[in-house]
Amino acid sequence: MLTLREVTSEFWEYRLDKPIGGSGVKQIDIIVVHLHGERDGKSFSGMGFSYVLGGGGRIAHEATTILLDRFVRGQTIEHPIKLWHQISASFNRLGKGPNNIALAAIDVAAWDLYARSLAMPLGLAMGGASSRAVPIYGSGGFYAGQTPDDAAAAATRHVRNGYRAVKPRAAGAPSDRDLLKAVAAVLPGDTQMFVDANEKCDLVAAHSLMRLAADYNVAFVEEPLPANNLAGYRTLAATAPVPIAFGEHSQGTDALAPFMLDRLCAVVQPDLAMMGGLTDCLKLCAWAEQTNTSVSPHFLPALFVHLAHASPAVRWLEDFPTIEPLFETPMTVKDGWVAPVTQPGHGIVWTSGARETYRVA
Repeated sequence: MLTLREVTSEFWEYRLDKPIGGSGVKQIDIIVVHLHGERDGKSFSGMGFSYVLGGGGRIAHEATTILLDRFVRGQTIEHPIKLWHQISASFNRLGKGPNNIALAAIDVAAWDLYARSLAMPLGLAMGGASSRAVPIYGSGGFYAGQTPDDAAAAATRHVRNGYRAVKPRAAGAPSDRDLLKAVAAVLPGDTQMFVDANEKCDLVAAHSLMRLAADYNVAFVEEPLPANNLAGYRTLAATAPVPIAFGEHSQGTDALAPFMLDRLCAVVQPDLAMMGGLTDCLKLCAWAEQTNTSVSPHFLPALFVHLAHASPAVRWLEDFPTIEPLFETPMTVKDGWVAPVTQPGHGIVWTSGARETYRVA
């Protein structure tokens, strides 16, 4: 068991120089949790984090403080999965919402602490192997309203870095044809194209985008409809000529289960904060293995490479820099593959000065 000696949480506001991605995110609120504990007279520490893309994360930080006081401070940790279940069980009346975002930071810190106490890489501590390389695709550099020439230039940069897949953003409009045509023209024959619609389509536009994607051999179309439009996804999946990817806005495996069981998506994309941490992502991977669904987590490849070590269902990692500029990690990418991580824990540390710059007192 790990006996906790010190527990802290912080709230950071990270404002970006320019909007990024298909949603035009300009600010990311970050919740940081540190756990310090002892096992057999030796001291260990673990760091976890969560976030709210677009700001508004103060309520999630308040939830983090409450959950740490109720379930973590002064306690012992037998296993991160047991702690996750203890905390998540308290959401039966309050709901997930900001609580799940708070739980994610605590869960990542608990896993980091646990793995470090075992002197293991996180993926190995999660029950996997630490020798598996994982392909990564280029998503950064693409954004909403991008011109075809700029999208082609972004794709070319990823190709030069050795990536074997790229993911431009679609608008769900006739202009998508010129954009996909421009990107396809610069991709070598061994490089795939994915397309992210960022929930911008109604059902009519989604059908049109899927047909267009088929014309350019797109491997999957991400979020062609809003996440809450289950009926629309049932209709679309019945005739879609291209596989559907889905999941970054869903809170937990139970919300994603209908899409996997009813074959409404071929690729599921868990988001760390929305899932409430790594523990539910592990559960999701088990479901994915049973339903033959591919897992491609939402950004954070430096963390999710450990999930890939724990589950063969993880087929792709996403290079979409968001909070990564604040990281120092042992992750290395060569020829479009993320190399195994071998140091204890998740290996992520904050860059020098990040805490001083972005922490809100």
